[in-house]
Amino acid sequence: MTALTGTARLTRLAVRRDRVKLLVWVLAVPGVAAAVAQSVAGIYGTESDRIGYATTSAASVVARAFNGPVSGPSLGSVVTAEAYTMLALLAALLSTFAVVRHTRQNEETGRAELLGSAVVGRHAPLTAALLTTLAANVLSGVLLALVLVAGDLPVAGSFALGAAIAGIGVSFAAVAAVTAQISGTARGANGMAAAVVGVAFLLRAAGDAWGTVSADGMRVVSAWPSWLSPLGWASQVQAFDRNRWPVLALTVGFALLAVGTAFLLTAHRDLGAGLLAVRRGPAVAARGLLSPAGLSWRLQRGVVLGWAVGVVVMGMSMGSVGEEVDSFVGENEAATELIAQLGGTEKLIDAFLGTMMAMFALAVAGFVVQAVLRLRTEEAAGTLEGILATAVSRPRWLLSHLLWAALGAVVLLALAGASTGLGYGLVSGDVPGEVARLTVAGLVQAPAALVLAGLVVVLFGLLPRLSVALSWTAFLLCVLLGQLGALLELPQPVLNLSPFTHLPAVPAADPSATPLVVLLAVAVALTGLGLATFRRRDLAIG
Repeated sequence: MTALTGTARLTRLAVRRDRVKLLVWVLAVPGVAAAVAQSVAGIYGTESDRIGYATTSAASVVARAFNGPVSGPSLGSVVTAEAYTMLALLAALLSTFAVVRHTRQNEETGRAELLGSAVVGRHAPLTAALLTTLAANVLSGVLLALVLVAGDLPVAGSFALGAAIAGIGVSFAAVAAVTAQISGTARGANGMAAAVVGVAFLLRAAGDAWGTVSADGMRVVSAWPSWLSPLGWASQVQAFDRNRWPVLALTVGFALLAVGTAFLLTAHRDLGAGLLAVRRGPAVAARGLLSPAGLSWRLQRGVVLGWAVGVVVMGMSMGSVGEEVDSFVGENEAATELIAQLGGTEKLIDAFLGTMMAMFALAVAGFVVQAVLRLRTEEAAGTLEGILATAVSRPRWLLSHLLWAALGAVVLLALAGASTGLGYGLVSGDVPGEVARLTVAGLVQAPAALVLAGLVVVLFGLLPRLSVALSWTAFLLCVLLGQLGALLELPQPVLNLSPFTHLPAVPAADPSATPLVVLLAVAVALTGLGLATFRRRDLAIG
């Protein structure tokens, strides 16, 4: 038996387990790219529009930091600038989660020990996880290129962008392979990998923000920090402009180095343990942990605090560019009309701020799904069984987790509004007024996020083993309908499927109580239905 014995069978098992998640992943990335390409072609249809976009993006430090360096006025370059950040983060995070799920999480739940009782080599589980993630990234990248070619974009540029995005996924899959050896828990491994993604984003953003604008004013030469990040390497390919394929060698070299390190670390640790020892807790639990609500807060607080830091940073950044909206859009009537349509007003800055609040609502919905799915994690790991063996009832346990998910969503949306108001207030000269106005705008978004929380509870109660995949699918549909529904001119009945469609676009529009009350009633009804179904089913462990 070699160290790789059983790799093929474990790979087939991983594909079998993740068949729904992989399908959503492989289709979602090219789907987003196709939708962005179609919308950009409509908004920036003429060369003069694209020249205006490229010139403004190259001159704006904020646009360079968030979208990456623009590479000329071609349609493909504008599509790349508009879609790059979303596609890159999707590929990076989906890859890290997949590798950790098939390595560290398997060891945490005991599946790896069961598999190890068969004829399985020491490196087979990690190799199978990496092969599965590699295949998903390659397939997703090829489909991304094909949909762009189908949209009349150049073949070489389309495949360069597809390869760059796939390279990001492969790079962070390799990072996750290392963090899975370092941390003793799946949460820790995911947290470390996500932190590396965050650092990579900051390095790329700093390098592009400090970059220099070319003589024609439509391109940016990135500074050195961008070359320290896998996210920066992908943008340096300059798809649809120079198509610099040799830059991808950096991605291949980084991935090989990280994977080699992961295999080396695998040989120096015990099964089920990470290189960093898990700290033992105190002999006596704190008073706050002696109730379901206290224990839930202990399990959720790290996620809430992490999201809070990210929301505040993004809010300050978005608010500080409010004054640039007029110059960024320029005289492009289509872009002006689009922002006004999204924001529901002719006052461009309020429309922009309303759109930002809607984006924060979708982002916080991601937190809500993550927090509520902690129910399923506790059930699958078997820890719920021990809790229910005490005097804690099922409704009390479920509602304790839901409490922090709902409160966390409300607090995060208030922070999103307040930080955006602070950023915009500092540049407009009215900090108290803007903080108060946009905090209300943020809180108005909460009922839709709570509806999604209720839906996750229903899925957890009815279909526990499918609840994770279905919940994230529902979230992804909300994101696609919210971000691209108006651009694609989808029928209103389709848009109405998302609870976020029914929110008033505050501050561009006046807050209306009726949709908020209806959404809250739907959230309560869904939660009650989920609670009732959970009380009547058996536990689904594993």
